[in-house]
Amino acid sequence: MAAAIVAVLAVELVYGWRPLLGAFHQLRTPHWNWVAGALVAEIASMGSYARMQWALLRGAGTKIRMRRHVALTYAAHSLSVTLPGGPLFSTTFNFQQMRRFGASSAVASWCIALSGVMSAGALVVIGAVFGILSRSTGSWRTLLLYSAGALAVALGVRVVARRPQLLITPAQLLLSMVNRLRHRPGDTGHTRLTSFLDQLRSVRVKPADLSIAVVLAVANWLLDALCLWMCCIALDADGIHPVQLVIAYCAGMAAASVPIVPGGLGVVDGALILGLVAGGLTGSTAVAAVVLYRLISFGFVIGTGWLVWLVMRGRTARAGTPPGALAR
Repeated sequence: MAAAIVAVLAVELVYGWRPLLGAFHQLRTPHWNWVAGALVAEIASMGSYARMQWALLRGAGTKIRMRRHVALTYAAHSLSVTLPGGPLFSTTFNFQQMRRFGASSAVASWCIALSGVMSAGALVVIGAVFGILSRSTGSWRTLLLYSAGALAVALGVRVVARRPQLLITPAQLLLSMVNRLRHRPGDTGHTRLTSFLDQLRSVRVKPADLSIAVVLAVANWLLDALCLWMCCIALDADGIHPVQLVIAYCAGMAAASVPIVPGGLGVVDGALILGLVAGGLTGSTAVAAVVLYRLISFGFVIGTGWLVWLVMRGRTARAGTPPGALAR
C-alpha cells in the first residue's frame, strides 16, 4: 500500500512539476478571509452529515445529544478514509457507539445503512442536476432518469421499512450460500437473522425527520463543494463557473468512492484538478486550489477526527460505560 502511494505521488510529481511550482507560489499568499470561510463551510458540511444521522435516529425514537453525534461523525469518518479497509472499521465503530448511545441493534444498523444510501443518492442527484445546468447532457431525460431512480430507491426503502419480513427469504438464501462456502450447516445463523429482521418492524422513521435527513444529505455535499469554491477564490481563481466547479467536485467525490488508497490520495486530487482545468482554471491554480481544499477537508477533518477518537476511546476505557448510559 505504501509503495502504491509513493508511486502515485512520484508520477504526479514528474508530470505536474511546473504547475506544482506555480501552485506553491500561489499558496504563499492566499486571502485568509476566504480560507477561514472555507474552513467554516467544511465544518458545516460535517455537521450536516452528523445531523442527518441524528435526525434518522431521532425519528426512530433514539435521542442523542447532538455534540456526541458530531464527535462520532468525525471519528468514524477518520477511520473510514485513513485505514486500509476503513469503511468496515468505520461501520463497526459507528454501530458500537450508537448501541452505547441507547439505540437497538436494528435501529443502529438501519440508520447506518439508510444514511449511506441517502448520501450516495444525494451526490448522484446533484451531479445530474448540475450536469444539465451546464448543458453537457443532451436533454432533461437524464435528470428524469436519475430522479426516477432516486424515487424508486426511496419507495423501496419505505416498503422494506414497513414490511421487513420481505427480506427474510432472500437474506436466508444469501446466508445459506455463505454457509456453504464456509463449510457450515446451511441453516446456521437463520434464527438470529430472523430475529434481527423482526426487530426492524419496530423502526418507524417519521416522515418529517426523513425529509429533514434528505435535505441535510444534499447540504452535506453542497457545503463541501462550497469549501472547494472558497479555496479557489482564496487564490484569485475566479475563472471557473460554479456549475462547472460542482461538476468537477462530483467527479472527484465519485473517484473517492473507489478505495484504491486511503483517503483517495492522488486519485481524488487528480480528478479534481482535471475537472477544474476543464472548467477554465490554469494548471497551477487548479493544483493550488485542490491542495488548499485537501488541507482543510482531509488534513483538518482527519486530524480532528483522530483526536476525537482518542478522547472517546479513553473515556470508554476509563469509565467502562454500559450500553445506553451515554444517551442520558
